[in-house]
Amino acid sequence: MEVRVDWRTSVGEVGTVLKWLVVPLLAPLVLAVFDGTPVAPFLLPLVLTGASGLALERLRAGGDIGRREAFLMVSLAWLVVALVGAVPFVVAGEGAVAHPVNALFESMSGVTTTGATVLLDFSVHSRAILLWRQILQWLGGLGILVLATAVLARLGVNGAQLMEGESQLQDVRRLTPHIRETARLLWLLYIALTALNVAVLYGLHVVGLAPVMTPFDAVAHALTTVSTAGFSPRPESLGAFSGAVQWATTLFMIVGATSFVLLYEVLGGEVEALWRSDEFHFYLVLLGVFTVGVTGSLVVGGLFATTPETLRHAAFQVASIVTTTGYASVDYNTWPPLARHLLFACLFLGGMAGSTTCSIKVVRWLVVLKGFRRDLFRSIRPELVRPVRLNGDVVDEETLADVYGYTLVSLLFFAFTAALVAADAARVGLALSEFEAMSIAAATFFNVGPAFGIAGPYGTYEGLPATTKAALTVLMWVGRIEIVPVLVLLTPSYWTS
Repeated sequence: MEVRVDWRTSVGEVGTVLKWLVVPLLAPLVLAVFDGTPVAPFLLPLVLTGASGLALERLRAGGDIGRREAFLMVSLAWLVVALVGAVPFVVAGEGAVAHPVNALFESMSGVTTTGATVLLDFSVHSRAILLWRQILQWLGGLGILVLATAVLARLGVNGAQLMEGESQLQDVRRLTPHIRETARLLWLLYIALTALNVAVLYGLHVVGLAPVMTPFDAVAHALTTVSTAGFSPRPESLGAFSGAVQWATTLFMIVGATSFVLLYEVLGGEVEALWRSDEFHFYLVLLGVFTVGVTGSLVVGGLFATTPETLRHAAFQVASIVTTTGYASVDYNTWPPLARHLLFACLFLGGMAGSTTCSIKVVRWLVVLKGFRRDLFRSIRPELVRPVRLNGDVVDEETLADVYGYTLVSLLFFAFTAALVAADAARVGLALSEFEAMSIAAATFFNVGPAFGIAGPYGTYEGLPATTKAALTVLMWVGRIEIVPVLVLLTPSYWTS
């Protein structure tokens, strides 16, 4: 049976990705040298990655990346980077991530910008290892950003086709040299936002509003804020810092989950693009509604001394979960049931398409709601034609069906994951409530990070069975690249027809 996929070209492109991983590995290597901590955890993967990347590049047959090759390249790239990312943890041999299963879980959580962690004692890890965690997430955020606007748009997944109507980058569907220009613009915008985040965080320290913020803290948190990722080198997450830092981080999380194509247009002088975007309006409405709901619940519960403090924690946690960042300002496990259930609902939302965010994404929910409203209208007046519109443009029926299908499949994957987590916990005698199991499933498959209960904001996934962590590692990968590329690879006709 003849294979119809040019796998050599796909693997060659993965080799290019590996080759360039040498560059980010240099940062923790330099920090390890500066701090006098072991350099082997970074020197060894640096050499192996560079050599294997150059070797795999030689497999490229010179062909173009078509639709099939792109599916294979996307799936393999995320998997291989996660495998490489785990090597420093294992070589360092410190803490929970010294175990290969935990190391791969932590690395996959990093590159998929999930933010779920198995770390127990942060103090046993060198600053270089902690920085590597942050870099993995920053690379994952940038990677998915370029992927969403350049590759997945062409493959008809990720909802990116819905944002092209407003994009000045009209050729993001074509894998041509234009993609390089697209990627360059996104790189520059992403780096600029990260640098601005660093400046703001450390600037707050300089003016006395963030006493414990160090330069390392500012860089580390900026790397995982714009990428809406959520790892922190502090066990208290953002709870270690002042209210001013938390408000600033809330703003950058919201920006990181905004379409970068939309941000590009605004920075190019087209501010009116914000008012034309139905998705942006819906995104802000969801943030506002859930913040008001959580604030009201906390006020009634009387958890905080003042209303401004209550509003700050509510706005921070809603933004953190909606944007799938996963930071924490407090332990929301102690919040009233209404507040916790509202935050649980936020796990399924996500930010805008074409951003660094994960989960189902608000554009799909908006299209689903518009489609449902259209169906209700047609049940009364079936003779009338009433198309679904987004930003004034008609959403074609094929795209509408794709959105319905993806949303349904996502929820089915969530239900399967929740059942798997609950069943495996029962197998080993781990006391895990149904709510905890469902939150763990949603937080990992939708790449949010912290859940509720033992895997809550100040908890860890380390106590879960190794089999559960292995399964969740795979599901984080599947969820981050939006299910379709992986499912396509499992279809026999993909390889042979």
